Amino acid sequence: MRVFTKNIKYPFFDRPGIFKKYLVFQNPTYEVGFRGYDCCYNFFMREKELIDLGRWSVDKIDSLISLSCKIKDVGRRIAFISSQFRELDYKTSTLIGDIYTPERLVINLKEVDCFTFLDYVEAMRVSNSFSDFKENLKKIRYKSGLIDFLNRKHFFTDWIDFNSVYVIDVTEQIGGHKTVIVEKFLNLKEDGSYFLAGIKPIRREIRYIPSQFVDEDLINGFRTGDYAGIYSDKKGLDVSHVGIIIKENNNIYFRHASFLAKKVLDNDFRRYIVDKPGLIILRPIG
Repeated sequence: MRVFTKNIKYPFFDRPGIFKKYLVFQNPTYEVGFRGYDCCYNFFMREKELIDLGRWSVDKIDSLISLSCKIKDVGRRIAFISSQFRELDYKTSTLIGDIYTPERLVINLKEVDCFTFLDYVEAMRVSNSFSDFKENLKKIRYKSGLIDFLNRKHFFTDWIDFNSVYVIDVTEQIGGHKTVIVEKFLNLKEDGSYFLAGIKPIRREIRYIPSQFVDEDLINGFRTGDYAGIYSDKKGLDVSHVGIIIKENNNIYFRHASFLAKKVLDNDFRRYIVDKPGLIILRPIG
């Protein structure tokens, strides 16, 4: 890692002529981050933060959140916020931290994976400003809001146990007797090794709707803004992918950060779900 000082403009504001001195950390593994001296805005890289707003500024995010707050229907608010992410680049592993690397609060609005996409949308959904968004993101991503790899909510169904003030599991409510209940030890592979080093396996009862039962009657039970997890039949995993249900007239879409398309986009849900093992549905609380 190289560390040096440099005079640069504020990287996240469109305010000409404002310069400060920064420590610039350049790491071959991660993106360049900034730590400001005497900085009046608390959004540069500090000991536990790395923020890249991409095409947005703090002012623009404040405006986006302010507009979304005028939308009283929770699902429509999520649809509006998530629509601002469409065409955003996909990138895996944008979070920093593991059992050997100190965890940092990462806000990367330049590129997202399927899970960070949901993190950001839900955090904006329950916020009134950028600073509020940042604090809510901590609570949504980490148990008790404590920034640590061991506290990170690594699994989609962690939201059921630890984000119960934000979402509820409506899978069985929608699926009824078609719902399948399985017990899994999350993070424990078939061979006894771990998907995530340092994270103890979690015994969890998981409810999902097999895709062959996802017919028009079940789809009528979905709502715009529902968070959908694609059930994984692999041992040790709850889902393989996540996204957002969007209903428009007679159409239903799966809005997600796609690994294949390398961007955030909408796919026809009926076609998308056909060859998938099943579905878990979490509903935002409004």
